[in-house]
Amino acid sequence: MNILAIIPARMGSSRFPGKPMAKILGVPMIGHVYQNVSKCEDVTKTIVATCDNEIKDYIKSIGGEAILTSNKHERASDRCAEALDIVESNSKIKFDIVVMIQGDEPMTTSKMISQAVRPMIEDLNIKVINLVGNISNEDEFNDRNCIKVVCDNNNNALYFSREPIPTTQNTKKIEMKKQVCVIPFSRDFLIEYTNLEPTPLEIIESVDMMRVLEHGFKVKMVQTEYVTHPVDTPNDLKKVERLMSKKNKS
Repeated sequence: MNILAIIPARMGSSRFPGKPMAKILGVPMIGHVYQNVSKCEDVTKTIVATCDNEIKDYIKSIGGEAILTSNKHERASDRCAEALDIVESNSKIKFDIVVMIQGDEPMTTSKMISQAVRPMIEDLNIKVINLVGNISNEDEFNDRNCIKVVCDNNNNALYFSREPIPTTQNTKKIEMKKQVCVIPFSRDFLIEYTNLEPTPLEIIESVDMMRVLEHGFKVKMVQTEYVTHPVDTPNDLKKVERLMSKKNKS
């Protein structure tokens, strides 16, 4: 089975311009993500999809592969779909699964990627999977950069939001969940996704997976026990550096 890992990244983040090249423990963040993803034995090929030559040149300098894509994409999933088309055209390989790993998730591990793709390897009827983690505290629950998710009894997503969901009343009775941006698509569904019209809730929440839900498809959520934290702001960068430094010493 051919599995393509794509790491979308761009310099023009509104909340933290230039963040893919911001250094963590002396290494650009995108370098950490690329090296971690490349270690996954389930992945056939790993690339970075970017609209910035600075990122492409850096990835090439560490022996990696990067694809230049359009700078018009609003969603990382659409950028990945374009990169898939380029890679398949160049390599003449048709992939079965495309797993998207956000370029601002430097704590992602190869084991997390395997966790995410395994259910799809076993059942190709699944169109898209998203890792889900536990929210650890109230500050994280209230943080708009933390994407909350609620699921049905079959671990399919019901809704993703930057607002605290479910209601802040009685949340001690259930575990609060957050999206972890390791997202495998079946190859054909990624192409279908990018041909779907963007949707109102996708736009107001700024969450790719809402386009899937609003068009009536399911997103299978897979629990991960691994602790991770995305980098959305300079303060996140400092926090992640502390966490990664502590992990390296343990």
